[in-house]
Amino acid sequence: MSKHVLPMRIGVGIILLNNYNQVFVGKRKDNPVNNWQMPQGGVDKGEDFTTAMKRELIEETSVTNIKILKEINHMFEYELPESLIGKIWNGKFRGQKQRWFITRFLGNDNEINLDTRRPEFIDWKWIDPIKLPEVIVNFKKNLYIKLLKEINLIIG
Repeated sequence: MSKHVLPMRIGVGIILLNNYNQVFVGKRKDNPVNNWQMPQGGVDKGEDFTTAMKRELIEETSVTNIKILKEINHMFEYELPESLIGKIWNGKFRGQKQRWFITRFLGNDNEINLDTRRPEFIDWKWIDPIKLPEVIVNFKKNLYIKLLKEINLIIG
C-alpha cells in the first residue's frame, strides 16, 4: 500500500521534566542502538488526550506522580521513513499526529520502573533538553527541535 494513502496515527507525547529541568528519555527495546526518545503512544477509542497521556506514561515508565505544566494546543506530525512503513503499527499508519504535554515529575527516581506489562524501554536517563535532537532517531529530529522550543518557553 502506498505511504500516501495511509492515515496518520493519533497519539500523545510526554515531556517529563525533573526538578533540574532535565528531560526523561528512554532507550527503545525494539531499537536498542544509541537512540533515545520521550514517552509517547496512541490514543485509544473514546479517550481524551490527557487520559491517554497519563495512561501512556504509566504503561512506559510506571510514573503517576506528575503535574501538567502545559498542554501544547496544536498537533505535531512526523512521517515514518519508507523502510518502516508496513513494519510497525500493523502497517496501518504512515506516521503520527501527536498532542504533546509538558509535565513536571513530582516523585523520586526510584518510582521510575521500566519493567511494565509490555515494556517499551530497556534503559532511561535524564538529559538536558538541548541534547534532545542529538539522541532521537533521524526521522523525528525536526519534531524534537520544535518541542525543544516549547520546553524553553516553560523553563526559560
